[in-house]
Amino acid sequence: MNTAATAAVASTRHDDILVVTIDNPPVNALGVDVRRGLLEAIEAADADPAVKAVVLLGAGRNFLGGADIREFGKPPQPPALPDVCNRIEAATKPVVAAIHGAALGGGLEVALGAHYRVALGSAKLGLPEVLLGLLPGAGGTQRTPRLIGAQAALELMLSGRHIGAKEAAKLGLVDRVAEGDDVLAAGLGYARELVASGAAPRRTSEGGALADRAATQTAIDAARAETAKKARGLFSPLKIVDAVQGALDLPFAEGLALERKLFIECLESPQRAGLVHAFFAEREAAKAPETRSAQPRAIASVGIIGGGTMGAGIAVAVLDAGLPVTMIERDDEALARGRANVEKVYDGLIAKGRIKPEAKDAIMARFNGSTSYDALSQVDLVIEAVFEDMAVKQAVFKELDRVCKPGAVLATNTSYLDIDQIAASISRPQDVIGLHFFSPANIMKLLEIVVPAKVSADVVATAFELAKKLKKTAVRAGVCDGFIGNRVLAVYGAAAQAIMEDGASPYQIDKAVRDFGYPMGPFQVSDLAGGDIGWATRKRRAATRDPNARYVQIPDRLCERGWFGQKTARGYYLYPEGARVGTPDPEVEAIIDAERQRAGITPRSFTDEEIVRRYLAAMINEGANVVHQKIALRPLDVDVTFVHGYGFPRYRGGPMHYADTVGLPKILADIQEFAKEDPLFWKPSPLLVDLVERGENFASLNK
Repeated sequence: MNTAATAAVASTRHDDILVVTIDNPPVNALGVDVRRGLLEAIEAADADPAVKAVVLLGAGRNFLGGADIREFGKPPQPPALPDVCNRIEAATKPVVAAIHGAALGGGLEVALGAHYRVALGSAKLGLPEVLLGLLPGAGGTQRTPRLIGAQAALELMLSGRHIGAKEAAKLGLVDRVAEGDDVLAAGLGYARELVASGAAPRRTSEGGALADRAATQTAIDAARAETAKKARGLFSPLKIVDAVQGALDLPFAEGLALERKLFIECLESPQRAGLVHAFFAEREAAKAPETRSAQPRAIASVGIIGGGTMGAGIAVAVLDAGLPVTMIERDDEALARGRANVEKVYDGLIAKGRIKPEAKDAIMARFNGSTSYDALSQVDLVIEAVFEDMAVKQAVFKELDRVCKPGAVLATNTSYLDIDQIAASISRPQDVIGLHFFSPANIMKLLEIVVPAKVSADVVATAFELAKKLKKTAVRAGVCDGFIGNRVLAVYGAAAQAIMEDGASPYQIDKAVRDFGYPMGPFQVSDLAGGDIGWATRKRRAATRDPNARYVQIPDRLCERGWFGQKTARGYYLYPEGARVGTPDPEVEAIIDAERQRAGITPRSFTDEEIVRRYLAAMINEGANVVHQKIALRPLDVDVTFVHGYGFPRYRGGPMHYADTVGLPKILADIQEFAKEDPLFWKPSPLLVDLVERGENFASLNK
């Protein structure tokens, strides 16, 4: 047995099989040392007459985890990954990729360059480059359709999803799934079979899955039409479709050249920078100071107070994480409704074929309900999701203080209320934290972890650990009215109301915001959430509102008529016969006109660009205030909040990243211009002014 090694790639002879092991912790990313090592190993194998076949495998938990993020933004160092994949494929002896753990992005492209593929049950394969605004750039768009057909290849690349070994084998992406967890044995076993049978290299580039040209073209056309509709505004998805069209129309070498050209176009797109920022920001947001300084408490069971929409959604999220749930409601009837709300989610999944009825039964076996708080005496964490009223919440926490065991984490799902005040009302403020879920809580990814003054660091660490278990994107927020998201929302919502009162219709405003990349405009969102929620908040704040601040009364006029949005079949829009998409309402426009007259406003016209400038300037300015006041730790925390909780287009990175791309001097100039009309509302954030004066940007505060 002879061994040769580089820093990240080791070659070991097992009789006439050369085993090439990639060892680049933590995920075996495709750094320059790995690329060089793979190239050298294949060339050595080709040159050695004693070697009859090669096995590629990864040390540790993965095969190859894709591009090395440490190289992002740095000048590329040779060899380039496409050259490595091409050289593997050109090898004169059979090359087997033995896959366990992740084979993602460039990692899967290396495996596609190999001639044969065997996967363990633990394997996760995928081409997720689209999630970073890119396309597979090392032959993935050319080899994958030749191997598994255009339809399956496009679905894999356009979704960015990871698939398991069994699905990969069914698609033909791998040749076989090996039993057990010994990847070396699986690779050697397959290689020895190939040598014994005299098998030759089988090159993926010569795969015949595109032979039926008419069927392939139909699949590509269908993917193009669907992508144009679904990936509205996104750059890279249609480039992926173009690259697969090239796989059908062009010889392999020309297809690779087209893929490279399209890859570089994606690389140079601002969307790629926005998506990469979002990717890194999510990881940074999860690293709150408390997660570094304290160990989380153990969470093996969860109590939930309230079985309404929010409580049931949280219950589903917790059940999906494998934890038992005890739900508390005020009486048997309310508890039955709460249980029904939970079951309804799983019944919907059964109807769509996503889960089997027995899976629902297994999940619901972990669900218990009670009308007595005493049932929570042994749970590790309780999440309160009752009516948004301080007295009601304090009454709940008084009961929790009485029944919960020492060390239980007591969380409130409040959207606005002062958590310090809730914590101060009981004997254990150190155990109280805010867990602000977004509705529907089992689907929305964002979780604002709101940190009151007296909470223990280990409780904060526990909240972040819970977010991980629930597969949520967590952001640390300080205590203030609305925390990060709803506080900023109130300000840009007010800006939208002012634009409407000044002359733009709600329908034009919604369209301008959608065209910027949001899935919905602010008035559509209001109708979806329910206008009565905002109305209750405005009434709550009425006593403390600055009498000199502009207050647009149009939404109050709609609420006074009982027009709360989708649930009442009309709000800003009409929703006839339960329609989900509204149509403009002439009566609403008449109310707006009457309100303009009452307020003495002569309406003027706005371009869509002017609407978006004001809308975003208000958002960015308040985002800067939130960072300035340490409600958010960094600008990136504001970005993550808005990408995951408020529909900000991910490919723009978030409002603070977007402000950097526009240029902070331009944002500040806009605010100063708008301040001529309303200096109280358009007051520049001290942080924004300071950064412009110093020639810095928001990104400088993320470090």
